Amino acid sequence: MARAFNFSAGPAVLPETVLRQAADEMLDWHGSGMSVMEMSHRGEEFVSIRAEAEKDLRELLAVPENYKVLFLQGGAIAENAIVPMNLLRGRRVADYVNTGEWSKKSIKEAGKYCRVNVAASSEDRRFTYIPPQSDWKLSKDAGYVHICSNETIGGLEYHWVPDTGAVPLVADMSSHILSRPVDVAKYGLIYGGAQKNIGPAGLTLVIVRDDLIGQAAAFTPSAFDYQQQAEADSMFNTPPTYAIYVAGLVFKWAKAQGGLAEIERRNIAKAALLYDYLDQSAFFVSPVEPRDRSRMNVPFWLRNAALDGAFLDGAKAQGMVQLKGHRTVGGMRASIYNAMPVEGVRQLVAYMRAFEDRYGK
Repeated sequence: MARAFNFSAGPAVLPETVLRQAADEMLDWHGSGMSVMEMSHRGEEFVSIRAEAEKDLRELLAVPENYKVLFLQGGAIAENAIVPMNLLRGRRVADYVNTGEWSKKSIKEAGKYCRVNVAASSEDRRFTYIPPQSDWKLSKDAGYVHICSNETIGGLEYHWVPDTGAVPLVADMSSHILSRPVDVAKYGLIYGGAQKNIGPAGLTLVIVRDDLIGQAAAFTPSAFDYQQQAEADSMFNTPPTYAIYVAGLVFKWAKAQGGLAEIERRNIAKAALLYDYLDQSAFFVSPVEPRDRSRMNVPFWLRNAALDGAFLDGAKAQGMVQLKGHRTVGGMRASIYNAMPVEGVRQLVAYMRAFEDRYGK
């Protein structure tokens, strides 16, 4: 059976070579006689898998030595609470920039632990742009400044790094981490769910600067305390072992492609194919301000919403799935993560062009 071109926002497409290797090693990992799913997380086999995954990730992102890499659970939703538990460090306010649905979730959750100052918001234009930093109204005593650097639902992406001075910058990078090089040293903390560019759902990645841990609020559960997890090499409790293993395979795949600079080049080219077509179409609409468009998540609408069903049915018949937009915004969305081949984007654009020729007259 031919594999579909899967445009899902997450869980999302994975490299086929990674899936094949995982399948080949399912019953017996490297002669151990065990599946990774069956291994003790404290046994030498899995300890080596976790260590290798961290090593490769550090190389990919050039993570400085004074940052901890944690493989946790709970997704970005859990981190919305875990971040203020750990990073307020006695302060009572945190600054958040509101650029869409995921920012709103972060703001709501953080409000349970501190006063949230919404330093800027693009809600006035239905989250179709990122507010310039000149418009931000930051607090003087914030514990940190939080952004969602790629809004999966609305298709917004920061193509610049905010300057927050001595206040730690925190970024939810769930849906574009590993899609391009990142200057980790400009952030106090980076977090993200794995199910976009890293691996299966169930794994959460946290990269945090050393000096920001060790001051968690007294009520913080032990498993959510970054310092305790760092001291235990992310194994204070049983980690998501199989997801870490697959993530490690993805990290090796990314290195084999030429690293993040080459992956970024490919992602720019894929996104340009789709946006160039949308910009010249009179039938489809791209709602996002061009300078803030995401390379990973491309929302678009048909001008005639009555044709949405026919569009999705036709796409599925041609092997392209998961193009329906998020329920909160409607329309369509093509998520074109690292593992989406350029052929998938070309096929989508060709289909859109044919659909417009048929229905747009």
